[in-house]
Amino acid sequence: MVVLGAGSWGTALAALSARNGVPTRLWGRDAAALAAIAQTHRNQRYLPDVELPPELRCESDLATALRGADIVLIAVPSHAFAAMLAEVAPLLDAGTAIAWATKGFEPGTGRFLHELVAEQLPGRATAVVTGPSFAREVAAGLPSAVTVHSEDEVFARQLAGLLHAPNLRAYSGSDVLGGELGGAMKNVLAVATGIADGMELGLNARAGLITRGMNEMLRLGMALGARPETLIGLSGLGDLVLTCTGDLSRNRRLGLALGRGVAIDEALRQIGQVVESILTADEVNRLALKHGLDLPISAAVHAVLHGEVTPVDGLRRLMAREQKAEYPPGLFRTPDPGAANPSH
Repeated sequence: MVVLGAGSWGTALAALSARNGVPTRLWGRDAAALAAIAQTHRNQRYLPDVELPPELRCESDLATALRGADIVLIAVPSHAFAAMLAEVAPLLDAGTAIAWATKGFEPGTGRFLHELVAEQLPGRATAVVTGPSFAREVAAGLPSAVTVHSEDEVFARQLAGLLHAPNLRAYSGSDVLGGELGGAMKNVLAVATGIADGMELGLNARAGLITRGMNEMLRLGMALGARPETLIGLSGLGDLVLTCTGDLSRNRRLGLALGRGVAIDEALRQIGQVVESILTADEVNRLALKHGLDLPISAAVHAVLHGEVTPVDGLRRLMAREQKAEYPPGLFRTPDPGAANPSH
């Protein structure tokens, strides 16, 4: 297996694979950082406290890293995903399968990552790895669970089997769109709960935001053709709860800073890593408008991130909304299998 992206998540997944006895190569753009990882068995920038297995190989030349690979697992930020696909496309063997552990949409278009893969690398086995999994805890061997979604059931089970370990349960599924939506949208909702906690609004507010955020995820998912059971599973609810409550989440930390009155540019400087929710909020808003959906929490986060309202004003707007039924009638009605999927 080859893992592309030597950040925290790519390093954690590569270490997991190597510990499982899978010959694994880790590639990244920073040759000096990779050389240091190979020498010290630590990623000093992203996972300094975690000792990496000596079996993990590091390779800074992309063509060399990809040569003979049976599975390539991409773990780069969503804004770099399309460029990464274009770069690897001419270097892959015909039978190489593609998986990704990236969460988000293509910036500017709102397209799902599986759509980009199908466009640039057609005819291959593909899968998304997602679920509630902080990289630091996975790398440290703490108990975790992920899910692998693929339209190719054999590949989903194969990849899940390679990742499955005594301290990590890897499940398989076939709802790629639902898995991607949950993994992306939870970042936006984590900003909302972070803001509420930064404003010290209490545990009731946090629980309410998580639950109503789950409602928004379900409604958008149903409009797109995702399965509700996917969104109430690891890749939806599981990832939502983790990201909304765990301070290892960069998106939650952004919300905490905003709720405490820190300007967004300063908050991002303090975090020092890519915060996916900023671009993802734009794409969730775009999809909501396209499908005529009112997603008030997601819309409020979008407005706050763009400086259109303050966190206090955003909260006031949410609390001033009219009384209504908790769930709209027919939300969980099974879609007509003959209807066109609007996400394709």
